[in-house]
Amino acid sequence: MTQSAKAQFEGRDLLCRRGGRDVFAGLSYSLPSGGALLLTGANGTGKSSLLRLMAGLLRPAAGEILWAGRSITEDPEGHAARLHYLGHLDAVKPVLSAAENLRFWASLRGRTADVGAALDHFALGGLADLPGRLLSAGQRRRLALSRLLASPAELWLLDEPSVGLDHASVGKLAEAIAAHRAKGGRVVVATHTALDLPDAEPLSLDALAPPPLPELVW
Repeated sequence: MTQSAKAQFEGRDLLCRRGGRDVFAGLSYSLPSGGALLLTGANGTGKSSLLRLMAGLLRPAAGEILWAGRSITEDPEGHAARLHYLGHLDAVKPVLSAAENLRFWASLRGRTADVGAALDHFALGGLADLPGRLLSAGQRRRLALSRLLASPAELWLLDEPSVGLDHASVGKLAEAIAAHRAKGGRVVVATHTALDLPDAEPLSLDALAPPPLPELVW
């Protein structure tokens, strides 16, 4: 087992504050090699914010996020290199073909993309040369997901990854996640829809909302 595989990805007593409002407080988690964390909760409970904290795109108002016992703020570039963050936007460049989009994303990470296999997994092999602007919403989503396979990273942070996918594509996503975990990869998924994640650790943000402010009496 590699040193990276032994590493824990942890959050300790996290407080998230957005726009002067506390979104969640006292949140802790631990994600080992091969593990999956399933984020649930009503809209506005902070699922997307937590993923952005995990990615190092935001900083917690209190608490810390660690990889192998070290704060991710100590080596932000190293942390960025070990993860894929997939948000609500597909980030498909309209003038580039599907294959060129994958190669572009991989180049940003200093990787060589396995374009053919990634596109084939999500049934996009026949659209490799089609410009991004001509892809449907579902095809753009599948192309964004293909990025996970084209340039490997140990940690996947996925925000509503199944939105816009048909049933077959949701199954392909579940297959990709299972294969990633089998090789020691880690996955954090925020979702409102059913996604096959065996043995995923649930984390509900509903119970972590801070208490409401007292009502003002005039």
